[in-house]
Amino acid sequence: MLKQHADLLKRSCILFDGMVVASAGLLAFHFHSRLYLKTSVDVYWWSLGVFIGIWVACLYYSGMYTSYRMKRVSDVLFLTYQSAYLSFLFFACFVYLFHIQTLSRTLVIDAFLLAMGLVAIEKIVLVVILRRLRERGFNYRNVLLVGTGTRARQFVKELDFSKESGLKIMGILDRDPALVGTRIHGYPVVGLISDLPKITKEQVIDQVFFVVPRNWLDEIEPTILYLEKLGIRSDVAVDHFNMTFARAKQTEIFDVPFLSFETAPSHLLSLLVKRGIDIMLSGIALMLLSPIFLITGFLVLWTSPGPVLFEQERVGMNGRLFKILKFRTMVVDAEAKQAELMKFNQMKGAAFKMDNDPRVTIIGKILRKTSIDELPQLWNVFRGDMSLVGPRPPIPKEVATYDDWHRRRLSMRPGITCIWQISGRNKIRDVDQWFALDLKYIDNWSLWLDFKILFKTVPVVLFGIGAK
Repeated sequence: MLKQHADLLKRSCILFDGMVVASAGLLAFHFHSRLYLKTSVDVYWWSLGVFIGIWVACLYYSGMYTSYRMKRVSDVLFLTYQSAYLSFLFFACFVYLFHIQTLSRTLVIDAFLLAMGLVAIEKIVLVVILRRLRERGFNYRNVLLVGTGTRARQFVKELDFSKESGLKIMGILDRDPALVGTRIHGYPVVGLISDLPKITKEQVIDQVFFVVPRNWLDEIEPTILYLEKLGIRSDVAVDHFNMTFARAKQTEIFDVPFLSFETAPSHLLSLLVKRGIDIMLSGIALMLLSPIFLITGFLVLWTSPGPVLFEQERVGMNGRLFKILKFRTMVVDAEAKQAELMKFNQMKGAAFKMDNDPRVTIIGKILRKTSIDELPQLWNVFRGDMSLVGPRPPIPKEVATYDDWHRRRLSMRPGITCIWQISGRNKIRDVDQWFALDLKYIDNWSLWLDFKILFKTVPVVLFGIGAK
């Protein structure tokens, strides 16, 4: 019954959101018509259907329709903004792919801004109403807590602090008879785990939380199976491993439930958008910059004998090997000469950087200073070996010297630019500091962060900040 109620609420929210988004589209069209800005009516109506569908799909995949019980106003505002951002990208791709010329660009922008505003207002009102109802004793879930350890006590404290969650603790259970009758943060220990069947018959219980040590798991299994028979939801806390930065996520593979600990971004829709942006921007850049490729190639050949492009094996995501492309900036046998120059290495750790490297050619110094030597990596981005934004790909012999925590920077697709590039590049001499910036990027990744890094990369490249 509870699941049916949740499904009904979700469907109702989806339907209402579709109506709100449709209203935004209609209002935008009305305003533009009053201003005598012409848009083909036929194109507008079927574009409105796509507009609504994309908006609702992005709201769904952003997580807007999961339970509102623990959502805060800041949460729904962020999800609304994220959905607006993603839906705008998808709708722009739709307009571009179908060559829709008669749809006013200002109309589209106004429709998205109106939709974002109206959806945000709707969600804030919904969260506030549900919170007020719970504060007045409505829409509560009666819960039991199993466990009295440190983690269980902290959980009770958090629930007591978050009254708006709508979870009402009816009592606490434990396996120690000596604890029965005591209180934890004001809530009574009402019995032993074995008393749970009796309690569920005497009281209304909607949900049972198990916050217990690992060595209790076998003991609580019969209780969980009993709750399954009754149709009462059970939740088992699995924070047994004291992870520092990994995020726990429940998944199913071949109908077998797994608890996954993820240390890299895993939101499929956002990652697909990131890959789509990589393909689109790198493809456009390759076409627009083709004259620069030809001129640079000629200058490389003219100033130094050897191939135009330099291929080097690099380590990509999770250790995958690929060939990175650059315009050659050094003499042909540069790698063979590196060993004798290691005493001049100015980096602390598993990377080599040297001022006035004698292996760099005359044109190579200019290419490096302007970062033009990196442009062929746009092909690596287009192919999928790299991304526009991500940690720089190391060479295998550098990876062989990594500490364990260094290897986590390989958990995301490598990129042309990242936080290191906009933080001084070669001015940063400590590899640990460099890698810490990469991990900061991974731990805080979002599409918006990618755009900020790309935006900040432009002046770094134009003015050669930190380049050698």
